[in-house]
Amino acid sequence: MSGFLLGGLYALIGIGMTLILGVMKIINLTHGQLMMVAMYAAFWLFTLFGIDPYLSLLIVPPLLFVFGMGLQKYLVNPVLRVESILPHNQVILTVGIGMVLQNLATLFFTSDYRSIPVEYASTVWYLTDLWNDAPVELSFSLPWVVSFVLSVVITVMLWFFLAKTDTGKSIRATAQDRDAAMLMGVHVGWMRVITFGLGSALVAAAGCLFIPIYYLFPALGSQFTLIAFVITILGGLGSTIGAILGGLLLGVFESMTATYVGMGWAPAGRFVVFVAALVFLPGGVASLLKRRKLGK
Repeated sequence: MSGFLLGGLYALIGIGMTLILGVMKIINLTHGQLMMVAMYAAFWLFTLFGIDPYLSLLIVPPLLFVFGMGLQKYLVNPVLRVESILPHNQVILTVGIGMVLQNLATLFFTSDYRSIPVEYASTVWYLTDLWNDAPVELSFSLPWVVSFVLSVVITVMLWFFLAKTDTGKSIRATAQDRDAAMLMGVHVGWMRVITFGLGSALVAAAGCLFIPIYYLFPALGSQFTLIAFVITILGGLGSTIGAILGGLLLGVFESMTATYVGMGWAPAGRFVVFVAALVFLPGGVASLLKRRKLGK
């Protein structure tokens, strides 16, 4: 159950990177640093104004949406238009942006570990059941449950946006076939800007959901960039459904590893999942879904 709750939050992180990859065809390696910026924003909103981290979902993701649009329009787009001997120079740019954000956070906020002392941080729900006259007790951390439920709500809202709105359909069309979308009158350049902003907003929402649970420090972004990358590979490049399943699988795998092997082995488990996905399932979970659909 802990792995499932963790996986729900991981899925929200992976969806943001997957959206950017699907539309722009690049891996955004500043994804975790954007989440770190959002966590610092939620932290200071609580520290200075007493705004609960969950209420900061109404403030921080819109700010990161605008910030992400600015990054795409004024930094990434010019690089995309320049021919270079490096075929993936835009990926290198995202690495540079991430390094700048991390070092600025270290400069302004130092490397100290920070946390939000919310009253419900240590609240636990207990469920007790009887099976063969033996009591079985399950415990659920309130912040984990609330964060998971909110991540599900955000994911459903994202699905509605992509499936039912004209802008969402234009984003999907751009991801499927950019040239065909342009012929149908879709402003592909604007869809790229919106998608980068949307991916930034999603990972910002994940940051607001993580801040009551995790300690915050500037280097935290690199850890979550790796997690998002593993989820994207595990789920299948560009597949939002695959990202959701990949996040759940990674969360369960990490929790099982921490429980039965050791806490220190959980990060190493990510590399095991990453290598196993590349070797045995290069198309990710999405390829299995496609095979099943074709089989029907």
